[in-house]
Amino acid sequence: MSENSSFPPEAPFSARLSHFRTRSGKSRAVVGGLVGRSAEWVKGLETGRLALPRLPMLIRLADVLGVDDLADLVGDQRLSRASYTKHQHGDLDTIRAALAAYRIADDAQPITADALAARVARAWELWHTTTRERSSVAAVLPGLLADGRAALRTLEGKERRTAARQVAQIYHLAQLYTTFQPAPELVYMTSDRAMHAAQDADDPVAMAGAAWYLNHVWRDAGEASEARVELALDVAGMLQPTDSDQQIALYSLMHLAIALSHAQLGREGDAWRHHDTAYAAAKKLKGYVHPWLMIGAGMVEHYAVTIYLDLQQPGKAIEAAAQIDPGALPSRTRQSRYLVEVARAHHRQRDHVAAVHLMRKARDASADTFAFSLFARSIVAELLPNPPATVADDVRDLARSLNLIV
Repeated sequence: MSENSSFPPEAPFSARLSHFRTRSGKSRAVVGGLVGRSAEWVKGLETGRLALPRLPMLIRLADVLGVDDLADLVGDQRLSRASYTKHQHGDLDTIRAALAAYRIADDAQPITADALAARVARAWELWHTTTRERSSVAAVLPGLLADGRAALRTLEGKERRTAARQVAQIYHLAQLYTTFQPAPELVYMTSDRAMHAAQDADDPVAMAGAAWYLNHVWRDAGEASEARVELALDVAGMLQPTDSDQQIALYSLMHLAIALSHAQLGREGDAWRHHDTAYAAAKKLKGYVHPWLMIGAGMVEHYAVTIYLDLQQPGKAIEAAAQIDPGALPSRTRQSRYLVEVARAHHRQRDHVAAVHLMRKARDASADTFAFSLFARSIVAELLPNPPATVADDVRDLARSLNLIV
């Protein structure tokens, strides 16, 4: 059992599931919808009427409830969720070491804020345009981390604040790299450091980016729902959404973050109200897309599918997806993530052939984004024992891409 578990070893699965669901603040309908089942099914598990689900479903429940050790959820064997829902990128240890390196002596080569900004912009280009974005960014992250810290130590005044904006972005890239790997402490570390750098820059634009990525961390963990909404509202209030396309885009992004938070909690009215605000702002951009956050009208449309899924409305998610161009964003990672979401909607409607087709498209868009997608791993793991005959070879091929046993 993990150190955080309050259950004796003999506590039944039904009681554990009820406890973690209540702790997460999710209703039975919400939990059931997120794993493609009904509220009655969740009730059956919590009352002991239904038997323990198969391993792929336990993995999905653990993801939805934010339980890191399946021993806490199941109670009879020690199985780390990270062991089979997440796999480690080959450069993770190198990035971990770079994040943990603290140079005290001032012997680093000086770097200008403009030179640092150019390198950060190139790193974002790699992230959004390559099919192996983690490998591409891992090659430049250690140097960026070291030089970014050196810039904060050696620069002063306006140039130091400019460098702080770039350091926040470097930590965003590090957070994106470490996400969905067995290193949750690095995800928390990088998101926190990014916000501190953005505050050091005293720049609402930088803080908006940090708030977006902090919202991702908290939302994925099922934590701090009120705090993350409050943070996004506070940052939205600091922006001037009439000054520039960038300010309008980030104002839209903050309301999109709020919409996603409400959707995860089943607050349908609040979710769509803030999504409407985000979309109304994004439509004013006339084709502008933020260069590294990728916020624009297309991204707001894409996330409508996620909102429908979180509100347990996969049919409506599929209807919305029929009107959305997957290529509306100039980002392979965003396109791949979106295609997995649409695949998730079809899977929940038991249209497994469509789900498999869309996951193949997601892999083509970005092999890395697909390989590290928890939803893709969960869907393929569930299909693998008895795949539909028409796509059986495709399911096994996808499983090999995900390092699942075939």
